[in-house]
Amino acid sequence: MTPFLASEYAPATPEKALFHIIPAPLEHTVSYGKGTARGPAAILEASQQLEAWDGYSCPGDLGIHTAEAVGCTGDIETALAGIAHSAREALARNALPVLLGGEHSATLGVLRALKEHGHFGIVHIDAHADLRSHYQGSIYSHASVMRRATEDLGLRLAQFGVRDLCLEEVRTRRDFNVHFLDAPELARAGLPATPLPEDFPEAVYISFDVDGLDPACIPATGTPVPGGLGWYEALEIVKRCVSGRKVLGFDVVELAPLPGLHASDYAAARLVYHIMGLVARHAVLPR
Repeated sequence: MTPFLASEYAPATPEKALFHIIPAPLEHTVSYGKGTARGPAAILEASQQLEAWDGYSCPGDLGIHTAEAVGCTGDIETALAGIAHSAREALARNALPVLLGGEHSATLGVLRALKEHGHFGIVHIDAHADLRSHYQGSIYSHASVMRRATEDLGLRLAQFGVRDLCLEEVRTRRDFNVHFLDAPELARAGLPATPLPEDFPEAVYISFDVDGLDPACIPATGTPVPGGLGWYEALEIVKRCVSGRKVLGFDVVELAPLPGLHASDYAAARLVYHIMGLVARHAVLPR
């Protein structure tokens, strides 16, 4: 795979890069549109069209290393173990793992690696709550990843932009003290100046499913839902959630590229780089 933004930056060695890109072409439990296995490669290819200057700074100056793609063709537990291993490699170098999905289940691998270093909270942007105990026979479904995070790993969760969830997930939010600002509420009242609760952990991980955005931004995703977040609204959510906090890493998942629709691939790559910029400018960095 082409290294992320190699058109602007020579790939950094693992020791010198703050951002460690982890391509994870996982596609085991997709339940509607297919194609997430092609997502990481499409993001990496589209990143060659980005500028180093993101409009505010050059986050690539902090170093970008693109790891080998994780093998995801075997069983899902083996794939998750491989993702966790790649995340540990980044953490061992005091770097931030940046996971490129692949279906959302891939996030669990990074969360397992991070949990070995202590407690943290998840900032989750998505059209769906992903809090089902299982879906279509799998506890590792993309629809269950945040249930695994809250129930199995004991992590705090804050969700933004959700607009499609089942009754089980409504109850799970209550049972696990999930903070949420769903898309209808954000459309009516806007984003609070401080979108996270006072007792939310200072260390956070950002999990960004591209279907959290309105399909007008990125239609190439398996389960697009109307009424989503606008581009600048979503970036403002990330900015306010990371400001002054320690960011442990982030992911951009669920791109399912469509032939000839380069706009979605480019938007996903741009999203990755803009989150890097927000983290670099507003968060507490590990180095």
